[in-house]
Amino acid sequence: MGILLLLVLLRKIKSCSHHHLLFFAFLLLHTTVAVKISTTLNYTSYREVSSLRMERIQRHLDKINKPPLLTIQSPDGDIIDCVHKRKQPALDHPLLKNHKIQKVAPKVPKGMKVKKKGTAMEGVVSRGAWQMWHQNRTRCPKGTVPIRRSTVHDVLRAKSLYEFGKKQRSMAMSLSRRRPDAPDVVSGNGHEHAIAYTGSSEEVYGAKATINVWDPSIQVVNEFSLSQIWILSGSFDGSDLNSIEAGWQVSPELYGDSRPRLFTYWTSDSYQATGCYNLLCSGFVQTNSRIAIGAAISPISSIDSNQYDITILIWKDPKVGNWWMSFGDSTLVGYWPAELFTHLAQHATMVEWGGEVVNTRATGQHTSTQMGSGHFAEDGFGKASYFRNLEIVDTDNSLSSVHEISTLAENTNCYDIKSSYSDDWGTYFYYGGPGNNPQCP
Repeated sequence: MGILLLLVLLRKIKSCSHHHLLFFAFLLLHTTVAVKISTTLNYTSYREVSSLRMERIQRHLDKINKPPLLTIQSPDGDIIDCVHKRKQPALDHPLLKNHKIQKVAPKVPKGMKVKKKGTAMEGVVSRGAWQMWHQNRTRCPKGTVPIRRSTVHDVLRAKSLYEFGKKQRSMAMSLSRRRPDAPDVVSGNGHEHAIAYTGSSEEVYGAKATINVWDPSIQVVNEFSLSQIWILSGSFDGSDLNSIEAGWQVSPELYGDSRPRLFTYWTSDSYQATGCYNLLCSGFVQTNSRIAIGAAISPISSIDSNQYDITILIWKDPKVGNWWMSFGDSTLVGYWPAELFTHLAQHATMVEWGGEVVNTRATGQHTSTQMGSGHFAEDGFGKASYFRNLEIVDTDNSLSSVHEISTLAENTNCYDIKSSYSDDWGTYFYYGGPGNNPQCP
């Protein structure tokens, strides 16, 4: 209720006289609002939020929540706004002031195959997953894009307004602990990985994978668990790393629940000032009216039952130079304009696939936040999470199976990874783990 009253007050200020403005300014400087924040993790706290901060938050929300032509209520509580594609947040970026949305379809990589409806392994079927907001059968009109609406509580769960929608800057492994070709992994700020990666010397123009979808449990609200593709170029030890990322994640801090959600991320300066998740800042240009980035994925996999997965392809359009993303069989979602990047304006030098969690050691022990399904790689299909059909796009805009990959997991007692090859799945791997256990104290 405090938030609503404050917002009414802020709107009234706009129509006040000079003397009234001075009075309201005095009130704002001396007013705080007690805001209750709660999530499904039994995380409840009351935070004193100054009215000036509330005004800054509302201004930011007004900037990223564009006026919708239609609003759709999702069964999971999300609000999906159908925004005219020329009014979407991407075009607010200063580098995109003169950008015209790409209308010509990108040149699809050669060898791109339409995924089969289901692939059987050990008698259990693997199927494609979709999005929860589709369940009410309402669609965004042609010419609009679906955008998950951000709320005041979304911002207040973040450490600050500046950090809302951003990854913490990665603290790369020290040179003494890294091999020369090691990928950009984090050791200094509690991030842990189980990943596969390509060499760092080749030119890469895209990557693809089919990713098993689960709902790993998260121990505390400011931890997350994700499974994604990284497209990388630049210096892992400097401040010029360019990264394009997409996959699924469970992040109570970002979304206010524990559902797996489709996400994207980008940065052109090693996660310092540029980029963000999804459409929470300007940059990514959405072109599809059916896929909402940040929306919950449904259905999800179950132990020893049906397995659900999503297929993601990211590649550089050789005609225009933008980095496109497709979801599922071949559904174009949108693109990252080449203008956003330095190194990736040319090509990538490394691709990573796999899982990442945050381990805050909130109780003095290793987190029990799960990666993937929460099972170790050795448990195999129906229990462990997988990435299958790993492919890269080469200089000829051709998709080809990855035959030589390296794997890395910082602490195999907590999370691990095992790769293999088969005719149906190409290069694939199982990965994940439970986190805290007797061997991972």
